[in-house]
Amino acid sequence: SLARAAIKSSFLNGKVDTSFVEEYPELQEEGASFITLTQDGKLRGCIGSIIAYRSLLEDIIHNAQAAAFKDPRFRPLSEEELEKTKIEVSLLTPPQFLEYKDSADLKSKIQVGIDGVILKQENYQATFLPQVWEELSEFELFFSHLCQKAGLGAGCLELHPEIYTYQVEKVKES
Repeated sequence: SLARAAIKSSFLNGKVDTSFVEEYPELQEEGASFITLTQDGKLRGCIGSIIAYRSLLEDIIHNAQAAAFKDPRFRPLSEEELEKTKIEVSLLTPPQFLEYKDSADLKSKIQVGIDGVILKQENYQATFLPQVWEELSEFELFFSHLCQKAGLGAGCLELHPEIYTYQVEKVKES
């Protein structure tokens, strides 16, 4: 409801009611979140933070508004669309560096369906939330798409990029 209120506030006065925050002290702690917007099961916006650097309250508000209005893949969300938009809030654990020898070793260490993955190679970086495993359930397919998202070739694991993993707690709103 916080993410929806943040988006709705952009259509109104621009202020988000945060008076309830005292009831949820965890929102005042640093946290990283991703906000995913869907309509009829199709992606409509997704923006987030990989590393916690502000309060979870601020992070959710900022990322909800960014997913609705600033995701470069989509036009800004209209007020009419908000009613039919599902909002998923993913709270991320801190990323952990994953050491691996080769692709086979990496495959044995990745928890399919559980791990979100950050891939870094020099100035290139991309991440997939654990939810992406639902559509790209094969290790090779998941990583070839992640490599391409990072702007590298589909076979970038041959370059031995840095890999970080994280998990999420999903809070889904209908």
